[in-house]
Amino acid sequence: MKHLRWILPILLAAAFVTACAAPEAPAQEEGTPTEALRFSDARGREVAFETAPKRVVSCSGSFAEVWVLSGGALAGTTEDAVSERGMALEEGTAIVGTIKKPNIEEILALEPDFVILSADIEGHVEAGKTLDDANITHAYFHIEEFTEYLDMLKLFTDLTGRADLYEENGLKVRARIDEIKASCADRPSPTVLFARAYSTGVRAKGADNMTGIMLEELGADNIVSRHESLLEELGMEAIIEEDPDFILITTMGDEQKALEALENGIMANPAWSGLTAVKEERVEVLPKELFHYKPNARWADAYAYLAQLLYPGTAE
Repeated sequence: MKHLRWILPILLAAAFVTACAAPEAPAQEEGTPTEALRFSDARGREVAFETAPKRVVSCSGSFAEVWVLSGGALAGTTEDAVSERGMALEEGTAIVGTIKKPNIEEILALEPDFVILSADIEGHVEAGKTLDDANITHAYFHIEEFTEYLDMLKLFTDLTGRADLYEENGLKVRARIDEIKASCADRPSPTVLFARAYSTGVRAKGADNMTGIMLEELGADNIVSRHESLLEELGMEAIIEEDPDFILITTMGDEQKALEALENGIMANPAWSGLTAVKEERVEVLPKELFHYKPNARWADAYAYLAQLLYPGTAE
C-alpha cells in the first residue's frame, strides 16, 4: 500500500498480553502480537503502538469489518456497519454516529485507545483534531484497491497477533485474485463504459476508484481514458463514437432513485437502444456489496464477477 510503511520493529514487553479492556468493552480475541509497530498513515502521520489496543472504535463500517476480520473486538463503530454491511455486532458495541458525521462526544465517552478513521471524509479529519487534543491514538486510512486492504489487514493482524487471519482473509484472497488475472491474460480487451448513477444523474468513472482499478487490472479498455469529459457529464456523442462492448453501472445512495434517474436521463435518448452493449444485453448493474462498498475478504469475488462478465468462461 502506498500509504503504509513499516519501520523500526521492536520487541513488546511480556506484560503486553495481560492488558485488559474495560468491563463494558467486548472481549478481545486471543492472540499475542510479537512486535510493536510504527507506521505512516494515509495522511502522512507517524503512528506508534507499544501495546495492543484494547478499546477500538472505527468510524467506518468497512474498516470495522477489517478489524473484526483481523480478530479484533470493537468498543464502537458507526451505523453503516449495520445498515450497509449487515455486521452482527457483539453485545455492548456502541453506535457512534454515521460514517459522514461520527459523534466525537460518544467516541470520547468510550475511552478508546485506538480510533480508526478515513483520510477521505471531512468529518473524520475534524474528529481527528479532537482526538489529537485528547492524546488518543488514531490513524487515517485510504482503501481503494486490494493491496491497500491487504496492508491494512497486515497492520491489524500484527496488532491482534492473528497471523492466521492474515493468511485466511488476505493471502489466500490474493492468490485467488492472481489466478483470476492469469485466466484473463492475453484475451482481447473489451471496451467498457463504467458509470456511477446517483438520484441526480450519472457520471462515468475511471481508474480512480476500486471498480475502475479492477477493470484496468483485468485488461478492460475503459473509454473514459479517451473521453475525460464523460467524468463531468455522460454525453451520448462520445458513447456513440466508442460504442462500448459493455456498460457497467454502480449506484450510490438510494438505488431505486438512481436507476430511475438513469432511465429518465441518458437511457431515454433514442440513440441508447442502438448501442451494441444494449442490443446484445451487456448492460449490467453491479451489486453494491462488491462494487460500491469495499468487499474486504470478498475482494476475489469482485474480481471473479467482473472476469465472468468480460470474459465468459473464466474465473469459474
